[in-house]
Order: sequence, then structure tokens, then C-alpha cells
Amino acid sequence: MPSVIYREAERSDIPSIARIREAVWGTGKYWVNRISGYLDGTHNPQQALPQRIIYVAQQSDSLVGFIAGHLTQRYNCEGEIEWINVISESRGSGAASELFLHLARWFVEQKALRVCVNCAPDNIVALHFYTRLGATSLNEHWLVWNDISTVLSANILKEQA
Repeated sequence: MPSVIYREAERSDIPSIARIREAVWGTGKYWVNRISGYLDGTHNPQQALPQRIIYVAQQSDSLVGFIAGHLTQRYNCEGEIEWINVISESRGSGAASELFLHLARWFVEQKALRVCVNCAPDNIVALHFYTRLGATSLNEHWLVWNDISTVLSANILKEQA
């Protein structure tokens, strides 16, 4: 299996990111507009600040996943995960965890330690993923990391073991 490269998204990645989102919900056109607007700062989640980033996971010439996040003031948080998706064929490969770690490092670099994410209460897969990475309940639809840097410390310790 070819190795996966993790990198910051480029504008040319937007159609591929949109296809990944479209597989879950909506249309490609909708997602191209929404993702473009997110990166341009014309689509702003509630209480979002201008600083935002998208990382992609690329295998050969195809994107297999992505994660997006931004700085925020929502729920007294400093960072927010906007989207994370990995194509079905790459689920269980560790791509989602690696994307998450890239975004967590970015949040720490931005000094945004309290990070939240919206998660539907019936999305058991996402709930398990986030709680396995240390998130706790903020309210019915939101989870929070009070200090996202602890995820990086735990990961570093795991890598050294």
C-alpha cells in the first residue's frame, strides 16, 4: 500500500475535498462553494476568527481525507474543528488520527488550547474517535479538549514506548 502524505491543503485540492464531503451529504457544487468560502473567510462558522487551516491526507495522486479547523470564541473555546472526513476505503488506517494530530499541533502553535467540536449524539463512530483522543462532553452536541496539547504529549509517549 502506498504511503500517505499529510500536508496543508492547496486551493487545487478543493474539488477533491468537496467529493469527500459529498459522499456523506450534499452536492459537489455545494461543498466547493462552502469550502472555498471557508478558506477565503466568506463562510464563517459562528464566532469564528479569521485564522483557519485545512490539512489533507494524500495517497498516490488521490486525497483520502482531510481535516479543517479555525480559531474561535464559541463556548469559551480558542479553537474549533470544522470538518474531518476520511474515505471509507481508508478508515481504520490511522489517517484520521494523523490528520487530527496535525490540526492539534496547529492549534498549539496558535496558542489555542481549549478546542471544541460539534458531534451529533447518535454519531457513535465520531464520539468514540473524539473521546479516545481525550475529548469530554461540553453539552449534548459538543465535545471539548480543555488542553489539546495533552493529546500531543500522549501521542509522543505512545510513539516512544
